[in-house]
Amino acid sequence: MSRPGPVSAKPLSVLLSDVFSDAYAKQGFAARELVTRWGEIAGTDIAAFAEPLKMQWPRQVEGQPQEPATLVLRVEGPMALEIQHRSDVILERVNRFFGWHAVGRIALRQAPLSRRPQPARPRPPDPAAVKKVADTLSAVEDEALKDALARLGAAIKRN
Repeated sequence: MSRPGPVSAKPLSVLLSDVFSDAYAKQGFAARELVTRWGEIAGTDIAAFAEPLKMQWPRQVEGQPQEPATLVLRVEGPMALEIQHRSDVILERVNRFFGWHAVGRIALRQAPLSRRPQPARPRPPDPAAVKKVADTLSAVEDEALKDALARLGAAIKRN
């Protein structure tokens, strides 16, 4: 009986690369790096409020050069005007990333971003610190107010 060969683990990204490539291709992206590295390409100030949604390529006419695509960005409502004003900068950065004039214009769609990081909830103050602050509030008669002020004082001292 022969021994099995060495087992080599493959990264999950290698195993799923074809699946992701097909999904990105349906949205018009030739390379998924435009989506996955958007923060590096557009800059963190732009990536905080806009993300690539799809690329719309015009139909190629036989014998004519390929027309540049339209990059559709999902933008949060209040920042759409700012992103529109910075569209020249975005076009320059995206085309520099591709290495050729791949994108000719930008279209904006106002919607919440899909990958917005959730803000971390502050942890509650230490009970010992709350009790220490509560001991200094003997002049407050209302117990609920006293407890709230003690928590607030402990949280302020912590920060």
